[in-house]
Amino acid sequence: MARPITPLALIVLRMLHEQPMHPYELQQQIRIRAYDVAVKLTHGSLYNTVERLAATGLIEPMETSREGRRPERTVYMITEAGRDAASARLTELLARHVPEFPLIGAALAVITLLPPAEALIHLRTRAVVLESLVAAQQTAYDALRKRGLERCRLLDGELHIAQLRTELEYVQGLVKDIAAGQVDWEPIVINTRIDSGDTADTGKEHA
Repeated sequence: MARPITPLALIVLRMLHEQPMHPYELQQQIRIRAYDVAVKLTHGSLYNTVERLAATGLIEPMETSREGRRPERTVYMITEAGRDAASARLTELLARHVPEFPLIGAALAVITLLPPAEALIHLRTRAVVLESLVAAQQTAYDALRKRGLERCRLLDGELHIAQLRTELEYVQGLVKDIAAGQVDWEPIVINTRIDSGDTADTGKEHA
């Protein structure tokens, strides 16, 4: 069974749908268009993605050139199979809900490992961080809109801001409820009991 197209691979196919590019140009354009808000982008992950797409025939080399002493750069173009695969994967991602497991959910599931007062400190810190992130992302979004970028190209950014705002509102509400004593718990007591066998052995050693 073929591996599903990753989000980064889908972005690459989307970029090459417009025009052929070499990986370095892809990386630049992904950052300029703020697609790196939607997917995690590193130099290595991009080049590995391009290699996998080429190996599966979804993109293909168009030409290789060299400028001065710079390394050779291969320009890639999308294939018909790549267009079909990108369309099918996009359809699937839009229509199908895939469960996600954010780390904050795991942390809240076991929050009773900490005393309420300590958990409250950390949640307040998170709220401050979230406030900064919302402000920064909104500023970046507004700047792109002022530059004339159409809203249809920024929907992933809108979703990201909405998710941050939702988490911020929840965390702020939870902080308020814990501070008011409406959410409370007894901290888990760590069991330091030594079993009888160990106790007996220890007693013999001191005898």
